[in-house]
Amino acid sequence: MTITSIKGFRDVLPEESARRHVILSTSRRILEAYGFGEIELPLLEKVELFSRSVGASSDIVEKEMYAFEDRDGAVIALRPEGTASVVRAYIEGGLPRSMPVARLHYSGPMFRRERPQKGRYRQFTQIGAELLGRDDPGADAETLCLVADICTAIGVAGMRIEINSLGDAACRPAYREALAEYGRERLDQLCEDCKARLDRNPLRLLDCKQAGCRAAMADAPMMIDRLCEPCRAHHDQVLSLLAAAGVEVHANPRMVRGLDYYCRTAFEVVASGLGSQDAVGGGGRYDGLVKALGGPEVAGIGFAFGVERLELASREAAEPVAAPRILIAPIGDEAAAAALALARRLRQTGTRVEVESARRRLKAQMQRADKLGVRFVVIVGENELAQGRAMVRDLHAKQDHPSLFALDDDALAIQAVLTRLEEVS
Repeated sequence: MTITSIKGFRDVLPEESARRHVILSTSRRILEAYGFGEIELPLLEKVELFSRSVGASSDIVEKEMYAFEDRDGAVIALRPEGTASVVRAYIEGGLPRSMPVARLHYSGPMFRRERPQKGRYRQFTQIGAELLGRDDPGADAETLCLVADICTAIGVAGMRIEINSLGDAACRPAYREALAEYGRERLDQLCEDCKARLDRNPLRLLDCKQAGCRAAMADAPMMIDRLCEPCRAHHDQVLSLLAAAGVEVHANPRMVRGLDYYCRTAFEVVASGLGSQDAVGGGGRYDGLVKALGGPEVAGIGFAFGVERLELASREAAEPVAAPRILIAPIGDEAAAAALALARRLRQTGTRVEVESARRRLKAQMQRADKLGVRFVVIVGENELAQGRAMVRDLHAKQDHPSLFALDDDALAIQAVLTRLEEVS
């Protein structure tokens, strides 16, 4: 009986891995340009980290988190998101003192036991960033500039940034109660999940995907209309700064995000061609989270992208898997050693080289070279070994070049010879 992977978990094969590498390396390059340093986080955390940050009533904690009891009785979880772990590391590492303004980025697998669907898996990869220590609108605008630059560089099709303000501790409690009261008046129209959310997290009524709930909440009051003066000024300044920077955003007053720690600025990035589940990432401000996890009063804002979602949204723009520049075709066992030594020298200079099996016929080796899209095949057979020189077949020009270079030549000299061939043909 064949053993298969667990539902919602999957393998990433080389072709897709290459596309993901482009996404990750491009994102890291832009993050570094914005001054963010990389932080590596553990896969396992204490469950209370997420119940205190994400929210005990959130879908992540209630339904999706992989949690279990360790041998010492501690209840631990596979991390479902990165922000809480970054903040925990920020506090534990003493960064509020040594790094008053911290710019940290991370990437790696996250785990949520939700229904697998297109681009959404139970193990998925995120790349995210957190800016801690600034509560001014400029930090929000800079974060959204970073988000826009990453999406543009990756080539996210039909990218659209949607933005809202969720208010703060001064204005949100009254809005929560108004929204809860609105929901209670339409209790018979709500799904069971939304009925449970009424008292614990009424904001989630706005982003329920059930048709009945969406109809019931169509005329619900919106937070953006009930902001206190400081929140209104903050939001207006963020929009003004983004307009000055040339970053287009779109108001979405129904956006609430699924995590409890967000306040004021919240945003999502959606892309075309992904169906109803069109979000590729999102984030927002979380000014109370550091204190809630035992640290000082430090503001923060951040975001995360799902790499699988970015891959779907940017597949047409992703760089193709790079073909080897050279395939070395040894003929016979005696040629294997010379072929391997030559390949190793070339690879040490960064050249992509494929070495074929010395026991395969030359015709089969050529067919493989053609399939890989290789331009140059370096043939090492009995005659080449006797002369100490390689024969190069240029598959693009369909031309052979006998004794083009010595088998023990310097790798850079060999590359120079091949470059001249490319330039003249």
